[in-house]
Amino acid sequence: MPEGDRRARFEALYEDLYEPVLAYALRRVGEDLVDDVVAETFLVAWRRLELIPPDPLPWLLATARRAIANQVRSGRRNRHLGERLRSEIAGARETFADPGEQVSDHEQMVGALERLTDEDREVLMLVSWEGLSNERAAGVLRISPEAFGVRLHRARRRLANELANLEGRAPEPQDGGNE
Repeated sequence: MPEGDRRARFEALYEDLYEPVLAYALRRVGEDLVDDVVAETFLVAWRRLELIPPDPLPWLLATARRAIANQVRSGRRNRHLGERLRSEIAGARETFADPGEQVSDHEQMVGALERLTDEDREVLMLVSWEGLSNERAAGVLRISPEAFGVRLHRARRRLANELANLEGRAPEPQDGGNE
């Protein structure tokens, strides 16, 4: 590919997908590392521009995911996630019409999310926070859409069970206990 075409393709890619990559990284590492993750993601994209598929977002998010793994251990990511969620809840307390009821629900959700594994949280976040379809989210994790669907189903069930435990309800029965 001629250098001018290569540069134009990269610039279009960067302009179109900078914000989704930034949002993805920001939700996972916070403001202190987000610039490094985004820069590393687009540096890899520049170096491997010919390998980027026609739907580049899953590829870029998978690259960002690896950049995050290189910079942050899972314990630190979990701590930042918990801090951001607690901060959002604290801010939400000021805007809810009925803080007693709604804040309690959010606090239970935060508690349930913090009790999930990194893998369960990642699957849920790709669909809920990033708004990706199962097929595109599967591309981020480099697994089949079917495998992603199974992981998502199980993660949702585990989240529901954690919420039930926090609310003092009986958890949902497990499917055959093979997890």
